[in-house]
Amino acid sequence: MANKADAAPPGLLRELGALTVSTYAVSRGFAPLLRLLASDQDVTREALNQAIDTAFTGLYKHPLLHQTERLTGYLRARKLIPNEQSTEELIRFVVEQAVARSPVQVPEQLVQEFWQFFNELFSSPEIKGLGELTLDMVRLVIATYEPLLVETINILKAGRRFNQWQMQEILRRAATVRQDIVIIRRQIKALRHIKPFFQVDPKDFKAQAQIVAAMVREFGPFFVKMAQVAAANADFLPDEIARELAVFHEDVEPMTEEEVVQAFIECYGKPPHKLYLDFDPARPVKSGSVGSVYYAKKPFIEDGREVLRAVVIKVGRQNIDREFAIGKLVLGLAIMSSQYWAPHSKLAPFLRAMQAQVDEFVAGFVEELDFDAEAANHLRFYRRSLKSQMWRVPELYGHSRRIIEMEYLADATSLTRGLRRMPRSERRRFQRQVSERLLYTLLYHVFVHHEMHGDLHPGNVMVGSDGTLHLIDWGNVVGLDGKWNLIWDYLAAAITADTAQLSDALLRMSTEPDAGPARQAEIKALLDETLNKKGITPLTRMGFAFELRRGGFEGLHRRGQSVLHLMSNTQQAGLVLRRDYLHLSRALFAAAGSFGSLYENDPRSRLLLDLLRGVVRLPATLAQDKLFEEVDGLRSRLARSLPIPRLLRERIAPPRAQLEH
Repeated sequence: MANKADAAPPGLLRELGALTVSTYAVSRGFAPLLRLLASDQDVTREALNQAIDTAFTGLYKHPLLHQTERLTGYLRARKLIPNEQSTEELIRFVVEQAVARSPVQVPEQLVQEFWQFFNELFSSPEIKGLGELTLDMVRLVIATYEPLLVETINILKAGRRFNQWQMQEILRRAATVRQDIVIIRRQIKALRHIKPFFQVDPKDFKAQAQIVAAMVREFGPFFVKMAQVAAANADFLPDEIARELAVFHEDVEPMTEEEVVQAFIECYGKPPHKLYLDFDPARPVKSGSVGSVYYAKKPFIEDGREVLRAVVIKVGRQNIDREFAIGKLVLGLAIMSSQYWAPHSKLAPFLRAMQAQVDEFVAGFVEELDFDAEAANHLRFYRRSLKSQMWRVPELYGHSRRIIEMEYLADATSLTRGLRRMPRSERRRFQRQVSERLLYTLLYHVFVHHEMHGDLHPGNVMVGSDGTLHLIDWGNVVGLDGKWNLIWDYLAAAITADTAQLSDALLRMSTEPDAGPARQAEIKALLDETLNKKGITPLTRMGFAFELRRGGFEGLHRRGQSVLHLMSNTQQAGLVLRRDYLHLSRALFAAAGSFGSLYENDPRSRLLLDLLRGVVRLPATLAQDKLFEEVDGLRSRLARSLPIPRLLRERIAPPRAQLEH
């Protein structure tokens, strides 16, 4: 049996039990401090001060701090609490445990700095009595170093966040590679159509057109955009292929319902049904290479009342930039392997020429994927359109990185659909009016504002019942500052078949404008060969009337075609056009395609006559538009200056639709 003298008295056992409970309470008092250290948010001095005070509140209540000499002596005798000899060991133990259990990793250099400070501190004999330090003294020291502690803790947190960010970025890039593999598989699979394309009869354009359309649909947005560019001017292609590709102006595979909903959650944090009425993500009204368009209704506040207004929502496709980057890769691989699957085909030189322009084409197109930039273009042209009765731009209601919301055009349809629905008795008047307004609009933008719509294909030209043009899709706007003289030199040289001036202009538009005379002579020889094959002879500027009398409008049209064919020929010569000129040529082709679709089944002479008529009437059209601007401005100023009811104000300055009508 143990000696009774060594047994702890009952009172001591009670105090030891209270010590255990109080120690648990102390650990709970440290919980706010531990949570503060473990969180990802930076620490403020106020928060750290409050957490430390909470911890010390528990310490102050601990029995060890009460003046219980008997308990203190008993515990010290058994080395359960520190004395002068054990103080240093206890501090070392506490620090080592704090470092080991810290939710924030403490750098080794910081630990070593502390121990250096600690050793210097305890080298003084006066410090050996630290066992008698009170908690108040400890709190005072900690309070002194709180600003430094805050900085240190926040630096450690920043390092942890940075490591987490690094890992997230690595995982995001790995996910991009996985998504790219899906795109690569689909695009490479689409290239299987190339072999049957060369196996069909070279004169069977209908069969070729069906194969090309199938390949474009399967390849995805990259080829769809290229098909739209090619179809913008049918002079490049056989009629059967041009008609098949023209479908891609208005008929592109829509986005999935899940992709549309995810775009809204990504941009607004809400699904579309939380923002609109009658929004059906499974039923777009139109789909393009960049995204899909939807109709819906949205509440607006007008004169203090909530009204429902129809809106158009354009939603961008997910990973569209990767589609084009991978499309460039796959096309390059196809070109490199072209000798395997088409060693003698006529397509191989075309593909090699296209490869030289792919980087410039993709770099320029990436700018169209920025909906913020598109919204800025849209708003700029919308404000200009308010001053004209010839053309309009839908009002912009809002936008985000992947979503644009705009006015619904209830009385407008696409150029090609409007022409098909037009009765034959009104078709001729419709052609003249639309061609005149489209010509005026293009020239107005070019000469007054030095920029133009970069993708004005027939699908982006809407026509109202009164013939008013509504221009949509402003993702691509081409600036003309500093380019017009060079473009004019190129066009004039192409029409007159002046290959010396033409080769000089093309070199200045290329990525190597300082190429030597030998390069220019080589290009000139290729251009001469092309023009000779087409039967186009040089024409002086003074010989225009003679050419018109000899060859008629068909001869002029043939010369106009040479502008496009010469551009293609120079690519085969190894010239790479800079992206701004490449997209300017694309803009001109698209605009020419809109004029061509307006006269799709008519003789070219009718188109040329109407264009000539539009040029002659330009001064009168400009004066009419300026008069509209002045009258509209006067009515608006009068309406703002008079304190009159809304109905009477609308009679003085009626809505724009009434003014145009």
